[in-house]
Amino acid sequence: MIMTRGHKIFNIFNLVLLGALGLSMVLPLIHIIAQSLSNNTAINAGDVSFWPVGFTLGSYKLILQDPTIWIGFRNSVIITVFGTFINLFMTTTLAYPLSRPEYLYRKSILLLVLFTLIFSAPLIPNYLLIKQLGMLNTLWALMLPMAISAFNLFVMRSFFLNLPSELLDSARIDGCGEFRILWNIVLPLSKPAMATMGIMYAVGHWNRYAEAVFYIDHRQWIPLQVRLREIVFTDQMGQSDVSSELLQLLSPEGIKMAVIVVATIPILCVYPFLQKHFIQGMMVGSVKS
Repeated sequence: MIMTRGHKIFNIFNLVLLGALGLSMVLPLIHIIAQSLSNNTAINAGDVSFWPVGFTLGSYKLILQDPTIWIGFRNSVIITVFGTFINLFMTTTLAYPLSRPEYLYRKSILLLVLFTLIFSAPLIPNYLLIKQLGMLNTLWALMLPMAISAFNLFVMRSFFLNLPSELLDSARIDGCGEFRILWNIVLPLSKPAMATMGIMYAVGHWNRYAEAVFYIDHRQWIPLQVRLREIVFTDQMGQSDVSSELLQLLSPEGIKMAVIVVATIPILCVYPFLQKHFIQGMMVGSVKS
């Protein structure tokens, strides 16, 4: 294919625009990392931009010796892992029957799901429901109420609609039940969709904050994001064995940046393992035969 002048200009424009957008997203993270690795003097003087000045790991040593950080990290991992599993299980088991034309009342159920997408329950009824179910001050309050996202359900259903019905009919002729069809045929073909939904759900669980503030009072069950906010806005650090000499070399801003890095890096590490399926799944539900 011969590239015309218009195509070349368009490609250059796209390259410059996307490069600028990419830098606008990456540079703040680089600045945060640089501040977390810089000493007190450099940060207070405003000398830190995108490279550490007065390199030190003191901020990370301080926060990693804070037991409340590890408690929040443990809770966030539990919420993210088990919450994402619950999300994928519930979304898949509801989206599959809603995608099959032979199931009765699927249109009525879809209307009910669509209603929840447009209108959400206020805070007080949600709180009263969580209280009546006995889930206050438990991690279940951060996982079960958000078990199904209506938007993700419609996306998953659209993906299932594109699966060839002849394949499913052949499995039924061979004697497969619906659960076996779902487990052995539908789910293996749905890896891109599952990876995309999994990342979306996992990021939502990892960043869970508002629900934790409303439903959890006990300190041993707060997630990492709640602990992060306490440090960022109130400078509250737990007990640690760091010497006073090291504390004098650290800046509160550097400690806050280190906490942000510690809270961000784990969820970023998940993406490379699912990148292949995630890229394929970005177009899930966009084309319907």
